Amino acid sequence: MKVDALLETGLDEALPRRIAELEAMGYDGFAMAETSHDPFLPLVVAAEHTRRMELVTSIAVAFARNPMILASLGNDLQAYSKGRFILGLGSQIKPHIEKRFSMPWSHPAARMREMIQALHAIWATWEEGVPLNFRGEFYTHTLMTPAFSPEKHGFGRPKVFLAAVGQGMTEVAGEVADGLLVHGFTTEKYMREVTLPTIEAGLAKSGRTRADFQVSFPIFVVSGADAESFEKARAGIKQRVAFYGSTPNYKPVLDRHGWGDLQPELNLLSKQGRWKEMGELIGDDVLDAFAVVAEPDQVSAKIRARFGDLVDRVTVMFPFVAPARRADMVRGLKAA
Repeated sequence: MKVDALLETGLDEALPRRIAELEAMGYDGFAMAETSHDPFLPLVVAAEHTRRMELVTSIAVAFARNPMILASLGNDLQAYSKGRFILGLGSQIKPHIEKRFSMPWSHPAARMREMIQALHAIWATWEEGVPLNFRGEFYTHTLMTPAFSPEKHGFGRPKVFLAAVGQGMTEVAGEVADGLLVHGFTTEKYMREVTLPTIEAGLAKSGRTRADFQVSFPIFVVSGADAESFEKARAGIKQRVAFYGSTPNYKPVLDRHGWGDLQPELNLLSKQGRWKEMGELIGDDVLDAFAVVAEPDQVSAKIRARFGDLVDRVTVMFPFVAPARRADMVRGLKAA
């Protein structure tokens, strides 16, 4: 099992030190989320100040960009990191794509399949000299002149991981991507009964097997050095679960446990801005399904027991233990 660290940060003077510390702790990858900062620029710093960690966008919003822009970003980071870059993509949701990014939205699973296929075609042109002739329903790329072709770097194309919750996008991941970025709003039950069988269906379409594919899962953890910090973490994760649970597209996860009636309640409260009350609707049984709840010295073992046979890598931070102990936590997970 590989262990990745997730940061939501911009470019600042402390970033090189923080990244180097994460690599020294034994982390296998450094993931950047596209929230309030660009997800690509910090990875340039990470490439410069690390030697072995893989560098992941987790996620970059795919439909805010086009395949040529993503191909260029991915190619440059793959070259600069000497083959350590993973392009993690996510679709986001319609309101964000149309109202925040002012970009088109339609048929997200089909569009994502075509976007990744277009990326592969562009990279094949640059690295293998294959003439560019990609013609799809959503994207068309047929022009590439020498002036706009980057130098061959010899590290191959970046891996592409795709974020998904629903079965349509999950099957696309299995069909055309190199890995799945499982959404944090996923339970062990949903993964076993829905996610993994759907991945297998996608892999079968492309003639691949599970050995050709990585599953990466960000772990919600409730823990703390004392009772006060433990309860603070519990309340915080309950609010995150409630926020995700209010999204109609994620209702099938709740349905799988018989909690589907919770989704419209959460959705109504979210529209009213009653965020604290949303968290109070999440019972301990729901929390236990979505999060690992354990004392600090039991966290790694509990993650291994729940997900060790399901995933290839996890994303988790350990703010509830002293920095000197975090390397031990990482080692404990990697022993799986």
